[in-house]
Amino acid sequence: MSDKRDYYEVLGIAKGASQDEIKKAYRRQARKFHPDVSSEAGAEAKFKEVNEAYEILADEQKRSMYDRFGHAGVSSSSGGFGGGGFDFGGGFRDPFEIFEEVFGGFGGFGQRGGRQSRRPRRGADLRYELTLEFEEAVCGIEKEIEVPRQETCPTCSGNRAEPGTTPIRCPECNGTGEVRRQSGFFINISTCHRCQGQGEIITSPCKACQGQGNIVNTRRLSVKIPGGVDHSTQIRLSGEGESGVYGGPPGNLYVVIKVKPHTYFRRSDDTIHLELAINVTQAALGDEVEVPTLDGNELMTIPAGTQTGNTIRLRGKGVPRLRRDGTTSSRGDQVVTIQVRTPTNLTKDQREMLLELGKTLDREVIPQREKSFFDRIRDAFGV
Repeated sequence: MSDKRDYYEVLGIAKGASQDEIKKAYRRQARKFHPDVSSEAGAEAKFKEVNEAYEILADEQKRSMYDRFGHAGVSSSSGGFGGGGFDFGGGFRDPFEIFEEVFGGFGGFGQRGGRQSRRPRRGADLRYELTLEFEEAVCGIEKEIEVPRQETCPTCSGNRAEPGTTPIRCPECNGTGEVRRQSGFFINISTCHRCQGQGEIITSPCKACQGQGNIVNTRRLSVKIPGGVDHSTQIRLSGEGESGVYGGPPGNLYVVIKVKPHTYFRRSDDTIHLELAINVTQAALGDEVEVPTLDGNELMTIPAGTQTGNTIRLRGKGVPRLRRDGTTSSRGDQVVTIQVRTPTNLTKDQREMLLELGKTLDREVIPQREKSFFDRIRDAFGV
């Protein structure tokens, strides 16, 4: 009488289980006892037992024989199963083959090598950081950049061999790109170290690219920067990345904008902010002053009685509004925030005049009401 456990018991299912239930049970148990992930004692033997149970129950003919005659029905010499053990030359299959059949290569349990695919592959994308002056980012500019990138070798057209020569089949893996080594119960499959999975050896490497199939070339490009770009804006140049592999399309080049800070302008979206210091006379009596804008100096009127923190809005003097398609529309505004400067280092005459002025002014100290959240919002936006 066989000392093996019942296959249904091994998978933890009922005898009348469907094929879908059998597969789900196998997934669960194989994950649990796979030697690459399990730390349980005897995991390898249990994994072998789980695979053996699935090998029988997943096959309708074998399952029928097992249901009628038990282990004897699937272990006879006429059945070719070698007494229930795993014979990789016939009968039971390598448990890793069963595992991959069910899981579809899921989970990376034991890396399996193989010939590297020679299908066309898209080239890598490149990133280039371009630093702009504040005015260049706001107003737009055209810049020339130099980008080093990998390109297909023009001498060998990317096949790595010297023109007129032919690669030979790799003798280590016989052209398969993988090497199989049996270690006890398992078969380890790894990428061939000699041909790096290509399945062929280059006996006469291309002199131009040293057998790499590509060369580094510095490409000069003209990039049109639209007005309104900001820090971290990305501009995509299609097809200007690295060359594809085996005839695949090239990647893209992403130009990432970095903007230098300005001496006195500050940007917030499409609004330009400027702080302007004026003296007490200008604040009290009002004045007309020239203020810098992106378009040059602009004449601005300061109303009489202006206080520190008051703002004056110059319409249409801000940043162009950049659309998603790279075009621009109307411009934002420039907001000028007033700072009333208290005079210092007064002359004797100035001091006497201020003293006389002070005698005519209200000297009562009046506490100011704390501004509400909405008051601060209105001040910030000049409304």
